[in-house]
Amino acid sequence: MGSHADRVADRLLDRLAAAQPAMDWTTERRVGSTPVDVGGVGDDALCLVELEWRRADPADNAAKLFRHLADGALDGNRRVVVCQLFTAYYDLTSGGVSSKRLNAEFVGRTAAESFERVGYRPVDLAINPPKRGGDLPDDWGAAVDEAAEAVDATLA
Repeated sequence: MGSHADRVADRLLDRLAAAQPAMDWTTERRVGSTPVDVGGVGDDALCLVELEWRRADPADNAAKLFRHLADGALDGNRRVVVCQLFTAYYDLTSGGVSSKRLNAEFVGRTAAESFERVGYRPVDLAINPPKRGGDLPDDWGAAVDEAAEAVDATLA
């Protein structure tokens, strides 16, 4: 990830740690050999959050993560919550979202239905990610806070 995405991930981590203090939150949490942007683990739950900034194939992130789950990367009786945060990069100007996002959501939902104790939730991250050399929009922090609230609600 670039520096802007790192700032977003750090703020997301801070908000989730404040909302769920009983969980241990880190960036770049590994599931198998796959680093997940933000992850939190507690006695009863594991939360994995992928930040889809401008990825050409976000379905690949979901597929890799669930492949590791199928391979037994997670032992124990914790429930697992996987959230994919999609920036406005995946929004269509004509309305709706791109097929890239729809494919990722399909992979996530289908995989989650295949496992006990595993849930999947796509979350909007209302940021239009800047291209290289650009700046984050002024309201990026509020957008991250709103996305963190949606992830937290999924854990409830």
